[in-house]
Amino acid sequence: MNTIDLQGRTAIVTGGAQGIGLATAERLVSSGARVIVWDINADGVDAAVKQLGHGTSGQALDLTDEKAVIRAAEAAIANGPIDILVNNAGITGGNAKTWELDTAVWRQTVEVNLIAPFLTSKALVPHMMGNGYGRIINVASIAGKEGNPNASHYSASKAGLIGLTKSLGKELAQTGVLVNCLTPAAARTPIFDQMSQEHIDFMLSKIPMGRFLEPHEVAAMIAWLASEECSFTTGGVFDISGGRAVY
Repeated sequence: MNTIDLQGRTAIVTGGAQGIGLATAERLVSSGARVIVWDINADGVDAAVKQLGHGTSGQALDLTDEKAVIRAAEAAIANGPIDILVNNAGITGGNAKTWELDTAVWRQTVEVNLIAPFLTSKALVPHMMGNGYGRIINVASIAGKEGNPNASHYSASKAGLIGLTKSLGKELAQTGVLVNCLTPAAARTPIFDQMSQEHIDFMLSKIPMGRFLEPHEVAAMIAWLASEECSFTTGGVFDISGGRAVY
């Protein structure tokens, strides 16, 4: 494992109680960062904090609730500068044809996958700008580039997150705050529980490497994007799809 220097940095990882979020928190901690886990699952937050150790803290909150996000951001900032924000929390919303999807599920998927990263960024960007330094990493999806059938809500929300990354990156380009995103192929995490087996098989069939992504592989890319070494890239979209999309 390559060494990434995050000594003295503090990172917030949303959806950090499991899957890619937990793997990311582990990698950031191993690189010297202090990590704050934000997740809607209170028991998961407690378990993650216990597992991670090394001064890790956490808070259970609904990331689609703007007031809750503002309170959590203020509490985090009260303990010192926040240098890194990893917007990882997300849901799939299940699988169905667009016209068969429940409208409430469609809205909820967009709220969690797109509105929540907007709210967390809105709450923390002024603080980062004031410090003259920040790294925001959004976990989008290959579905946001290509549009997966039977997942229009998920695909649209992730495409929106890519657009948010590009816009925010340009707005902050001269502030010391860099914003980038990743477009992973499917990783075998608990989020698979929200998908049909047919959809899982479809996603695997699209990956030239013939396997699913491992959470630690995403975490490694996030760790570099969260570091000072990432110094001249913002608004970028980083592919990590096993060859599925190379653009």
